[in-house]
Amino acid sequence: MRRWLCCVPVFLATWFVTRTAVATAVGMPHGHGLPIVVANDNRTPAGSLKDGVLRLRLVASLAQWYPEADDGPSAQVVAFAEEGKAPQVPAPMIRVPEGTRVEATIRNALTDSTLWIHWLSTRPSDASDSVPILPGESRTVRFDAGLAGTYMYRAVVGARGVPRPNEREQLVGAFVIDPMGARAADRVFVMNIWGQAGDSALKRPHREILAINGKSWPYTEPLNAATGDTLPWRVINGTVRTHPMHLHGFYFRVDARGSMLRDTTFAPDQRRMAVTEDMNAFSTMAMTWVPERPGNWLFHCHISFHVMAESRLDAPAHDMHSADPRRHMAGLVLGIAVKADADYRDVVRGEARRISLFVNEGKPRGISPRALSFVEQRGDRAPAPDSVEIPGSMLVLTRGKPTDIAVTNRLREPTSVHWHGIELESFSDGVAGWSGGQKRLAPVIGPGETFTARLTLPRAGTFMYHTHLNDVEQLSSGMYGAIVVLEPGQRFDPATDHLYVAGWEADVANKRARTVINGDSTGPRRMLRAGVPHRFRFVNIGPANRLVFELRRGSDPAEWTASAKDGAALPSSQRVAARALRVLNVGETFDAELTPPSGEYLLVVKFPAANGPVVYRQRLIFE
Repeated sequence: MRRWLCCVPVFLATWFVTRTAVATAVGMPHGHGLPIVVANDNRTPAGSLKDGVLRLRLVASLAQWYPEADDGPSAQVVAFAEEGKAPQVPAPMIRVPEGTRVEATIRNALTDSTLWIHWLSTRPSDASDSVPILPGESRTVRFDAGLAGTYMYRAVVGARGVPRPNEREQLVGAFVIDPMGARAADRVFVMNIWGQAGDSALKRPHREILAINGKSWPYTEPLNAATGDTLPWRVINGTVRTHPMHLHGFYFRVDARGSMLRDTTFAPDQRRMAVTEDMNAFSTMAMTWVPERPGNWLFHCHISFHVMAESRLDAPAHDMHSADPRRHMAGLVLGIAVKADADYRDVVRGEARRISLFVNEGKPRGISPRALSFVEQRGDRAPAPDSVEIPGSMLVLTRGKPTDIAVTNRLREPTSVHWHGIELESFSDGVAGWSGGQKRLAPVIGPGETFTARLTLPRAGTFMYHTHLNDVEQLSSGMYGAIVVLEPGQRFDPATDHLYVAGWEADVANKRARTVINGDSTGPRRMLRAGVPHRFRFVNIGPANRLVFELRRGSDPAEWTASAKDGAALPSSQRVAARALRVLNVGETFDAELTPPSGEYLLVVKFPAANGPVVYRQRLIFE
């Protein structure tokens, strides 16, 4: 077991424990005698604000949390409440204007544990405060709120503020400071995680809750909007895990990034566009987006283990191939239903290019017992049913050219395809049972069936496509690929345009996995032309794990100029020469350009730890 855990990505090892143990878990019924947690939608600030002073009284006590249906599975947790009110997850939101004085009294209603309060202090700050409150006691903290931004506060139950082995992040709440006289009509979303470690000796299963504003999909708050609305959101990662947050069908503008202690609002010329934004533990983001097309859309963590059906508190009977997203998804997911406003008009499409794409299964390769693949038809004859390309065929498309992709499923199981980062109609987005609208929802692509996705291509860049059903198994078997959209008249030239697609190769049943780049761990030595512009395109689409992509010249780091993130051109102020190194989480793409002098270069892909293992090497000789 120790050898396995050293070799496999940690997310996969955790999932195996969870998947096996959770199946026997039983939720606690009503009638337990504890107050019931209310899901906090973060619309109402806590406390009383008067004469520039916020007075707030909080109490931490045991409560029963129902993160799914109100009569579904539950967990006994420690939760915060305002005195005299119901407990909440996330913790009650503190929201004040700049210049506010905060007086917060916290009572520890627990009988046997010290409560440690963190981050109730002036912002920004360079040090994390820690205030202990003994069982049955109260403490009052007083501080000036500080500078405008998106922050958080939390409490930890345990000795000297160190969390117990179980994951306990339900005691995290939003702390928002608004500019004086300029509170925005935004929404605040907080991610919380609670976990109970399994114990085989006691026959206690592992249990886990992954929630946004107190609920897990499909019980998260239904969000509604109209085309043309401007939607400012604040997203708070109140957990110790990283979460690459992905929006389907649209770009969002990243307005600010921060942490529990400080926040940075970007100047207008520094605000970039993204479809996936990697959020570190206890980090924050302010974003703005405009839904331009009607239909159903998703905003979710792109780590498969945080959105799969097995991530429910008590895994119910479900079908990983179901067309019902309430059965094949769970966890950190928000659904947004966008209606067409009175001024909305469908875009008139011109004549579309047609591409035939086949989902094939071939002979197993590497450590994976299955080889599943997307294979494009080239020429007049369809590819052989057992032919595979891992990653799937690179699709080269043209900006402004409507493209219809007919996906034919030759597997013995259903699948679906999500066109990640592409601005397209909802019905083609690829989430079975969700994409589309009330009158027509996208189906799964059953064995022998064909589904045609209608793509619009308003921008050139680097994108991806991948399965959106039974994600861990199908992704780890090879069902992913890259999309390169070029400007009209351009051609893809592999002599100067270099694509690297990271994915997983896994034997799920036997707990073995490895990261592969372009389907392998080593790239062929290449002779390339020096002194001319080269473009490097990087895609990370494994089920989990960040990766570092680095180009070295001899023993020294090379330099490149970052050009795009998620297919969107970076602001000119960010397109500067810098060290050729980039960290990407799953669901992200990155483009860089350089005109290399002659010499030997090494492209390295590795895990981000200081001495993280290298998963890929390729020698590039420029002459």
